[in-house]
Amino acid sequence: MVPTLAADSALTDCLRSLEQQSRRDFDVIVVDNSGSGRARSFLDKGCSARIIENTSNVGFGAAVNQGIEASQSPYVITLNDDAVACPTWIAALVRAAEQRPDAGMLASQVRLQGTELLDSAGMLICGDASSKQRGHAEPAQAYCETREALFPSGSAALYRRKMLEEIGGFDDEFFLYCEDTDLGLRALWAGWKCFYVADAIVEHRYSHSAGRASALKAYLVERNRLYVAIKNFPARMLLKVPLVSLQRYFWHLSLLSQGQGKAAEFASEGSGAQLAWFVIRAHFATALALPSLVSKRRSIRSRAKIGAGEFNRLLREHWITPKQVAAH
Repeated sequence: MVPTLAADSALTDCLRSLEQQSRRDFDVIVVDNSGSGRARSFLDKGCSARIIENTSNVGFGAAVNQGIEASQSPYVITLNDDAVACPTWIAALVRAAEQRPDAGMLASQVRLQGTELLDSAGMLICGDASSKQRGHAEPAQAYCETREALFPSGSAALYRRKMLEEIGGFDDEFFLYCEDTDLGLRALWAGWKCFYVADAIVEHRYSHSAGRASALKAYLVERNRLYVAIKNFPARMLLKVPLVSLQRYFWHLSLLSQGQGKAAEFASEGSGAQLAWFVIRAHFATALALPSLVSKRRSIRSRAKIGAGEFNRLLREHWITPKQVAAH
């Protein structure tokens, strides 16, 4: 499943890497969110990929859901259009899925393109529901062991169809960013596990479509982490979200004064002065969405197969501090 917004030459490289996979028993579905049918012009002659064309950008989660509905495979594999998979990537993921029937999600070793550094080896989470890539910008060789993870980055992941049908797929309301966090946490509540597969390797051109530090990203990440918390965090953890958020804001400001961290990255892109407005706007949007979010929260808990204590334990094993979130 390859959702694309930019639908540019990076898509060609992505699809070529899928044509070169050692395992061939799969279909490729490209969901074109460009609104102009651009993806077709970047398909190589003879490329067997199926294309779903949208008249506007419906977002990452909605695009993947379209692909899921158009397929019947027991496994759904997502790959960003700016990622290139090694030839054994799909084989490694499917082999791991077959060995672990309790795994509803599998995370890839996602490397930053052209380097031996990681983009992600699964994901980590903070007490305010911010999520970050495990191992980001660290040497890939330090993450060569397959192990249990919290949930995968949707940039390169395998999801078991049985799990997706049980928990309801991606939440369209997120539009972009954190939808993989929400899906992963819902899967944990439903009793599914995630594993990081060290030999399932892809290279990723980080934030190619929306930019590393765009205004759109700043707003959506802030809004969507609130969506994640309200939908998924147990009551005691949810009550602590405002305090942890204030701690993260403090570290953003502290690091910004030193020209460091994510806030400094946004400032360098010309969005720094608007960061406070993004926070206010995100909270206002969340307030408007609260009835829907509370309804979804109740639905998640009504189907839960683990208790709040076990959920807390799983998150604590993959925890990241507010300072770490602000710094990276």
